Amino acid sequence: MSAPDYGVQTVLLTGASSGIGAAFATALAARGADLVLVARRADRLTALAGELRRAHGVRAETVPFDLSRPDAGPALHRAVADRGVTVTSLINNAAVGSFALFADADPARLAAELAVDVAAPVQLTAAFLPGILAAGNGFIVNVAGVSAYLPSPRMAVYSAAKAFVSSFTESLWAELRGTGVTVLAVGPGATATEFTAGMGPDAGVLTSRRLRTPGDVVATALAHLDRRDPGPTVIDGRSNRLALSASRLMTRRRRALMMRRVFAPAQG
Repeated sequence: MSAPDYGVQTVLLTGASSGIGAAFATALAARGADLVLVARRADRLTALAGELRRAHGVRAETVPFDLSRPDAGPALHRAVADRGVTVTSLINNAAVGSFALFADADPARLAAELAVDVAAPVQLTAAFLPGILAAGNGFIVNVAGVSAYLPSPRMAVYSAAKAFVSSFTESLWAELRGTGVTVLAVGPGATATEFTAGMGPDAGVLTSRRLRTPGDVVATALAHLDRRDPGPTVIDGRSNRLALSASRLMTRRRRALMMRRVFAPAQG
């Protein structure tokens, strides 16, 4: 399997208005890829698309869209088709998270997490996969996370959603081998984005250590994608890879209690 030819790609990218999504958009435009930028904040999408067109001469369409809607896949596919765009690659980056004890969580917020973090990647992949397969040299990148591999007290639904994304991606990777389509789950750890600030007032514990940057995450993902025969998963950051390796030596009980202390130190 050869590395993607970015100059012939049209990449649909969700969560494109900031953070890891905006970093993906910038890196892909620099490699010559056309883009379909999807997020809820139309003003930010418009500004980013303009910057990328001016800097790199690529086509950058914007589609303001709420991925929590139950028909996200078909509806977004129609919106893109109405713009006369054929998508050849897909990056499912958008996510919703919350940081609170499950018993105290807002049920509507949890429903939104499941819709955006689980249902939307499945629906979008189903909607756009036929076109991606027809193009034959594209990719599907799903942004999972280190939390996919560890219990995450106070982020129970988010962590479980990322575990779903990781498993879903690995299965797709196996199914699509030999088709020319590369499938990858990238696993960031704590990253310096706006995402954590939106998770709730107690989420500061997640940023109490050194953070990776969105650019770091994207560089890791694209370097893996460019390999001759990339595996289905890559973890961003040496410290994250070491931590996950060490956690595999623990029992499930010990891992869960360790993460309880990490995310709620005052509880002991």
